[in-house]
Amino acid sequence: MEIKGQIIDIIYQNEINGYMVANFRTEKEELVVVGCMPFINDGDSLKLEGRFVEHQDYGRQFKIETFEKIMPETLEALERYLSGGIITGVGPATAKRITEKFGEETLHVLRYEPSKLARVKGISEEKAKKISDEFAEKWDLWEIVGFLEKFGISAANSKKVYDAFGKNAMQEIENNPYLLLDITYGVDFKKIDKMALDLGINNNNENRIESAIRYSLVLASNNGNTCVERENLITYVKELLDVKIEDIENGLINLKANGKVETENIEHIEWVFLNTFNICEKNIAQKLIALKQSNNIKRIKNFDRKFKQEEKNIDITLSEKQKEAIKAVNENNVCVITGGPGTGKTTIIKFIKDLYKQEKKKVALCAPTGRAAKRMSEATGEEATTIHRLLEIGKMEENLDIEKIDFQIEPIDADVIIVDEMSMVDVFIMNYILKGIYLGTKLILVGDINQLPSVGPGNILKDIINSGVITTIELNEIFRQAAKSQIITNAHKVNNGESFITASKEENKDKLQDFFYINEPSMEKMQRDVISLCSGRLKKYGNYDFFKDIQVLTPTKKGALGTKELNKELQKALNQNTKIEKKNGTRTFLIGDRVMQVKNNYDVYWERKGKESGSGIFNGELGIVTKIDEITKQIEVEFDDEKTAWYGYGELEQIEHSYSLTIHKAQGSEFDVVIMCIPPAAPMLLTRNLLYTGITRARKLLIILGTKNVIEYMIQNTETKKRNTGLEDKLIKLGMQ
Repeated sequence: MEIKGQIIDIIYQNEINGYMVANFRTEKEELVVVGCMPFINDGDSLKLEGRFVEHQDYGRQFKIETFEKIMPETLEALERYLSGGIITGVGPATAKRITEKFGEETLHVLRYEPSKLARVKGISEEKAKKISDEFAEKWDLWEIVGFLEKFGISAANSKKVYDAFGKNAMQEIENNPYLLLDITYGVDFKKIDKMALDLGINNNNENRIESAIRYSLVLASNNGNTCVERENLITYVKELLDVKIEDIENGLINLKANGKVETENIEHIEWVFLNTFNICEKNIAQKLIALKQSNNIKRIKNFDRKFKQEEKNIDITLSEKQKEAIKAVNENNVCVITGGPGTGKTTIIKFIKDLYKQEKKKVALCAPTGRAAKRMSEATGEEATTIHRLLEIGKMEENLDIEKIDFQIEPIDADVIIVDEMSMVDVFIMNYILKGIYLGTKLILVGDINQLPSVGPGNILKDIINSGVITTIELNEIFRQAAKSQIITNAHKVNNGESFITASKEENKDKLQDFFYINEPSMEKMQRDVISLCSGRLKKYGNYDFFKDIQVLTPTKKGALGTKELNKELQKALNQNTKIEKKNGTRTFLIGDRVMQVKNNYDVYWERKGKESGSGIFNGELGIVTKIDEITKQIEVEFDDEKTAWYGYGELEQIEHSYSLTIHKAQGSEFDVVIMCIPPAAPMLLTRNLLYTGITRARKLLIILGTKNVIEYMIQNTETKKRNTGLEDKLIKLGMQ
C-alpha cells in the first residue's frame, strides 16, 4: 500500500546503510515506519510504499519497500521540514519566522526569490542566498534521484551524477544517457541503452555506438582479457546494436582520436584495448625494463662467501636450482621464481630475506590475500602484508576510468620486495606495485604458473615468463621430504597429465596417508559424504575441527554440489546457533557462520583487539560471524587476521557463507584439510589447472570425491580459456630496443 506524510521524529538511524526507525505523521494517524531510507531527515515529506507488519516487541509498524521525497503539502509541514536542521543556519525559530512572513508563498520565495528572505529578522542578504542555494540543491538532488530511479539507477549512483553535473544533470543525461556509464559503477549498458532509446535517441547515434564499444571491451575484461581482436569486436557490437559496420568503424576512429581506446598489431592481428588497460600494460613493461637496466646498487659484494655462510647458518643443503635462483636475485634487479608445490619456493624466500637482512637491507614481503600473507609470515618468521596494505591503497573508485591507473602510490620503503602468489596479481595491482618501486630496488616475483590466473584482467606472471625478457628460474625438483606427500606428488602428476587414480599401492607404500580418493557417482551420496566428513568422520586422521581446519571446495556455484547448496546444508549440519539470525534474501546468517568478503571495500572500519584500527576489507578475506545486533542492525565479523568489522544489514551482499568455496575463490589460501568434490559440470570449469589449484590448497589432508571419468577428463583438459593480453608483446618489443 501507499501512504503520504512527514517524518516527525527519527528514533534510530544507521548512517552506514541508511536503515531508519522513525515516527511518521499522515493525515489520519501517527505511526512507526522502518526501512532503508538514505539522505532522509526530520521534517522530510515522503510518499512510502510498503506494508504493515506486527513486530513481536514493538507492535504495529509500516515496513518500507520504496520511498519518494515530495514537497511539504502544508505550511505546518514546511515549517517542520525547515526546522529539522537540514539547512545550515535555519533552526525552529528562523523556520517559524520565514513561514509566518511568506505563508503559502514560502516555497516560491525559497526557490525563486531568495533576496526576499533578507526581510526576515536575523537573515542577511548573504545568508538568504545560502539558504536558498542549499534548499534548491537538496530538491534538485531528489528530482534527479526520482528521474534515475525509473531506470534502475540507485540513490548512491544518483548522487555521483549530481556531483558530476549539478543542477543540469537531468538535461545532460537526457541529451546523452550513456554518460552514466562513465560516472557510475556497475550500471548495465543494456538498461542505459533502453533508457536512451525510450528518450528518443537514434539507433546509430555516435554516443550509443561508442559506449557499446567500450562496454564490449569491459565485458571482455570480465573474462581476463585486456584486448579484443578488432574483427571480433565489430561483430559483437553489430549484433548488440543492429547497426552498420561502417558506423562501428567510425566509432572506433572517434574513440581512438579522443584517447579512449588504443589499437596495436600483434602477430599481424589488430587488437583493440581500452586506454586504461593499454596504459597499465605499457607502464608495467616500461618499469620492468627500467628496473632491469638500472644499476644493481643492492648487489651483495663477496656474495659466494656470504651465501655459504648463510647456508651453514640455516643448516639446509640447497638444490642447484635454488642456488641458481638466489644468485639470480643478487645479479638482477628483477627476476621471477616459479615452480609447483614442494619445489622449495618458500625456502628461497626465507633465505633471501635472511641474507639481505644480514646486509642491513630492508626486505618487504607481500602477497595478494590476507591468508597468503599470513602463510608467508609463518614460513619466514618475518611480517608479510597484503599488497594493498604495503602500498597503503586507500579508497579507489572501482571503475575503468583513467583516474584509477593514475592513483598516487607512496614509494615503498624497502631495498628488496618479494611478491608471492604472483599468479593472482592482475594488471591493475601490478601497475600499482611498480609505481611504488624506486629504480635500484630489487623485485622478486614468486608464483606457480600452472595455477589459475588472476580474477581481474591480465595474465601477468605468464606474460612476463613467456616474454623471455625478465630472468626466470623454474624450480622443477620435488624435495625428498615433500616427495613423501601424496598431495604434492599427485599435484605434479596432474600437472604432467598423469592420473592419480591409477597409482598402485606399491607406489604409495612409503608415502604419507594424506590423500584419499572416493569414487562416488551419486550426487546425493557425495553431498552426504561431504557433510559426514565435516561432522567428525575424520577424527581418526587428526583432531580436526571444521571451523579451524577444514575447507570444502567445489568447481561450481550451482547444483547440489555447488557452493550455494553446500553452504546451506553444511550450515544446517554444523551450526546450531539458530536463536539469533538475520535473513538476507535466500540466505540466513547465524552467529558462528563462516563467511568470506566477496568484493574490495575500502570503507569498512575494523579494529584489531582494541589495539589497532583501520579501514578496508578485501575480496577473499575469511572470517566468522561473532554477533548479530538487531538494535544497530549490524553483523559483526572477526576475520582470520583478528580484524573485527561491522556490516549494516544493507551491506550483506558483500559477504557470503564460506563453509564451501569455489576453487577460484580459494586461490591464494591454504587449509589443513581440504574436501574437494568434483561433480559433472560445464567443460570450461573442468580443467587441469582448476584441479591442480584445488589440490595445492591442502596442507595436511586432501579428500577428493567424484567419478573417475570426470576427474580423468579434467586431467586431460588443458583447454583453459586463453586470455588476450598485450603485455608479453610490449615486453618483447621494449626488450629489443
